[in-house]
Amino acid sequence: MPRNLSRPFRLRQLVQATVLCLYGAGAYAAQPAACLPGSDQCPRKSDDFRLCKPNALLSFYVTGLPTTGKREDADTDFAADRFQSADSSKYVLQGNARVQRLDQLIRADELTYWTETTAWIANGNVRYQDRSMLLSADKAQGKTTPNTAVLDGVRFQMLNSRGNGRAQQAELIDDDHARMSVVRYSTCDPDQPSWEIRAKDLAIDQAEGVGRGHDVTLRVGDVPIFWLPYARFPTDNRRQSGFLYPSFGFNGNSGLDLTLPYYLNLAENYDMTLYPRLVTQRGFMAGAEFRYLTDSSRGRIDGSWMPNDRRAERERGQWHIENFTTLGSNWNFVANVNGVTDKRYFEDFGDSLSSIATSLLPSSAYLNGRGRGWSFAVGGDKYQITDPSLPDQFEPYMRLPRITFDGDVALAGRLRGGVKSEFVAFDKDCYTADNGGHVCPTTGQRLDLFPYLSLPLEGSSWFLRPEFGVRHTRYDVETELPRQTWHATPQRTLPIASVDMGLIFEREANLFGNGYTQTLEPRLFYLRAPYRDQDSLPVFDTQLLTFDFPQLFSTNRFTGADRQMDANNLTAAITTRLLETDTGAERLSASLGQIRYFDDQRVQLFGAPTTYAGSAYVAEVDVHLSDKWRLKVADQWNPNGDHTDLSAISLQRRFLGDGVLNLSYRYRRDFLEQTDVSALIPLNERWRLIGRWNYSLRDGKPLENLIGVERDSCCVIWRLLARHYLRTAGGKANDALYFEMELKGLGAIGQKTGDFLRRGILGYQQ
Repeated sequence: MPRNLSRPFRLRQLVQATVLCLYGAGAYAAQPAACLPGSDQCPRKSDDFRLCKPNALLSFYVTGLPTTGKREDADTDFAADRFQSADSSKYVLQGNARVQRLDQLIRADELTYWTETTAWIANGNVRYQDRSMLLSADKAQGKTTPNTAVLDGVRFQMLNSRGNGRAQQAELIDDDHARMSVVRYSTCDPDQPSWEIRAKDLAIDQAEGVGRGHDVTLRVGDVPIFWLPYARFPTDNRRQSGFLYPSFGFNGNSGLDLTLPYYLNLAENYDMTLYPRLVTQRGFMAGAEFRYLTDSSRGRIDGSWMPNDRRAERERGQWHIENFTTLGSNWNFVANVNGVTDKRYFEDFGDSLSSIATSLLPSSAYLNGRGRGWSFAVGGDKYQITDPSLPDQFEPYMRLPRITFDGDVALAGRLRGGVKSEFVAFDKDCYTADNGGHVCPTTGQRLDLFPYLSLPLEGSSWFLRPEFGVRHTRYDVETELPRQTWHATPQRTLPIASVDMGLIFEREANLFGNGYTQTLEPRLFYLRAPYRDQDSLPVFDTQLLTFDFPQLFSTNRFTGADRQMDANNLTAAITTRLLETDTGAERLSASLGQIRYFDDQRVQLFGAPTTYAGSAYVAEVDVHLSDKWRLKVADQWNPNGDHTDLSAISLQRRFLGDGVLNLSYRYRRDFLEQTDVSALIPLNERWRLIGRWNYSLRDGKPLENLIGVERDSCCVIWRLLARHYLRTAGGKANDALYFEMELKGLGAIGQKTGDFLRRGILGYQQ
């Protein structure tokens, strides 16, 4: 038998082209604003097909074929009930004709090959199998030189990945081009296609990486839900322009919200996605996102604009710019710029409590440098009020420029010296006061210097860290008065000394049959800062810090440099930990501490000095004894008023695989008191219930109620959610309905719910 007969027809190349064509019909929409190289913004594809039947469902699947080895080194075996060859130019195998080369197996009722023309014909029940796919056809014919083939009545299924389909006819034109007619494709079980792509015809160009189809329809069950008269789509990792899947939702504030994204592949390292959006009760909104990635920079620019919001009777919009640029080994430039057209934008277009609770929208841009023992930054910050209940005078000062430099070097032995410094220019627009008057706030510059000496000493079970420094702050400010401008240069200088010391004791313990290392860590922190009258200093960017456990060891209870606390304080704290001996995992951590004041706290932002002998007791407990249970408790009890300042308790229970239940209670005196219950409950391997109840005990109203159901199957996941949540800081609520359907291996349709479910339900896994 001639050697050419060892490869009489190249069905595999046609199979590959067929698969690319069929998969590409869905891939035009499955490329979600295609991923830039090195980008971390690519959404995860759903590839969980554990509920599907085994891939080898076609009846002609043969078990026991080799799964390893090189095909080019293997011999080709031929078998048939009958073999005919009238001369050396034509060979005919009849009756259970079979050709096998390692894992490649071709079978048919009859195989015919002509050596002179390299033509071949396979008639009757044509079947092809290898380690990765199955393919059948009623008839196949072609040539090996040039490599062409035509198959009629094609059916195929992937073995190593999901995917199966049919075609009335498939034609391999050459190694790079193929076309087929009346095509179907799905990742579902072949006998139960919950969804499938159908096309009148498809053509593929592997050299260009492009497929083209006509009359393309996406069907879920028997219902056509998406149709294109013409589709152009990528067949490999090369990105192509085209439509992405739409998203849609409904809420009582805006009505039906529909977005149909269009992806533009502009270049290898930058792209753009257009987001035309229809909000039925408000109007049309145009949005766009531009992304770029170079050797030294990455970032994105996005925004949206509604020329006329019918409900608000004005234009609406938002914009966002973020950038990170590397400028050598020690320098970079970082920018994060945000803006909205009005204070109520997040109320009307935000869909989460976090966006609604955003009172100030920050923007910043900085040139940063960092080296051994030093860091430097120059840039600016600006804030925009996004809470309609806040008047304009509460807008923070713009800090431009802002320059910081920190340095720390070894001087002699373990003695170290350093400096923390900041220069800021503060500016703020004039505003109209409640009484109608025109007010121009104080503006100016501030220089803050803190040179210090430190002597960090430590061993395996102890540490002692004394530090002494002098803080000098100087201002150059001016205030615009009705008939004059007032200038001043107030300043403040004071020494600050601290000693931080602690011990670490360890012992071995055996609990519940497991080995643990228990630690006991007492710690003392003494701080001395003499009183300086600071009432004449302006307040540009200083606020009182939230009191918590780390604040017990801080040298200032204020942010910014406008106020430096006076102190003659001693903090006493103790921490114990339980570490798993085998893994080192921390299973328990408990801490308790308090500050004792030897002098009155005279420096205040507002109000009179305090004469307390001590701060509130701060306690924190984190228990994680197993992967199924976790308990966290934080509490602050104030002995000066015999009341609780803060209390937070959270309990998490994991069950039934990915099931989770969260119970939490949050309290801050004179500010909030809330309960929060959230759960993901698997009913079986297909159905899950989702719920959240976030309630304000202080206001007597819910903050967010969420209930939903999710169903998983072989190739489709869908979830339906009903949500009631606060839309405004003033307490106005909104009702929304979300539906999302994910076609595995293809993409998702509907309102994206994963982000706010992960925020709202701790431990939620999509």
